[in-house]
Amino acid sequence: MQRKRTRICVIGGAGFIGTRVTRQLVVAGRDVIVLGRRAMPIGVLPPEVTYVSGDYGDRAVLKDVLRGADELIDLAYATVPQTSFADPVFDILANLPPSVQLLQEAAVAGLRKIVLVSSGGTVYGIAKSLPIREEHPTCPISPYGITKLTIERYAGMFGQVSDLPVVIVRPGNAYGEGQRAFAGQGFVATAMHSIIRGETIRIFGAQGTIRDYVHVSDIASGILAVLEIGEPGNAYNIGTGVGKSNLDVLREVEPLATRAGHLIRTESLPARRFDVPANVLDIRKISGVSGWRPQVGFASGIERAWRAALESYER
Repeated sequence: MQRKRTRICVIGGAGFIGTRVTRQLVVAGRDVIVLGRRAMPIGVLPPEVTYVSGDYGDRAVLKDVLRGADELIDLAYATVPQTSFADPVFDILANLPPSVQLLQEAAVAGLRKIVLVSSGGTVYGIAKSLPIREEHPTCPISPYGITKLTIERYAGMFGQVSDLPVVIVRPGNAYGEGQRAFAGQGFVATAMHSIIRGETIRIFGAQGTIRDYVHVSDIASGILAVLEIGEPGNAYNIGTGVGKSNLDVLREVEPLATRAGHLIRTESLPARRFDVPANVLDIRKISGVSGWRPQVGFASGIERAWRAALESYER
């Protein structure tokens, strides 16, 4: 008798990270259904994937996509760190109610594993030591981080009272081919597109912020590792364990830009109080349980992202 294929629902599976996750799920032999807000997905999905257009805040839509599903990955989020400061109330209302409702419906659906993608870059706040382990105190200093952490807490509550098998993923700063620039997050993409357009890149503080930049394909494979091996009730960082400042990023891009005939123009501005100065993630926990480690080196990832950015202006 043929074994039933695992059916997984990916909310936000047509986005920058989601499309990579979705492709890897198909390769792994799962039946994939993607829920997205747009009528048609922006990203290119494998032909085997079922795409459903709908609002994950709509309970009827949730019931429909979760019917018959075995697993769930939640990548959906309506805001970014920068916009969350402009309207903290919107950040709460756009993200918290639909996320809590999703957890309620997931509990009813009887799923065997749920992966909730949180944020390793914001939930910890100002680091007491680097790299940051999962046990580090969580004291976010942005509305985005506070809401992300609150959703984590709700997931923990449902795990406690309803045996909901939720695993938390805390990824570092994603970058890579196809990342949208000027969207309030994603320094690498915004810097590259600014260089190509001849625009000035603003650096806040002497070297800018230090972040754990992780290629998007590595974040996707890390999410799959957590899906396969992660223990419910646990959180797992996905990073590289290496921090790069904004100036480090530009130094890596500079020879590529020079060869293409572009100059890098920067403007130095005072550090901003709401920026976490440094965020670098300890990845020993996920590596220890699954063997996962990032495969794309920073230099290689930057070159791939730069090439894709250039090509986007040549089409």
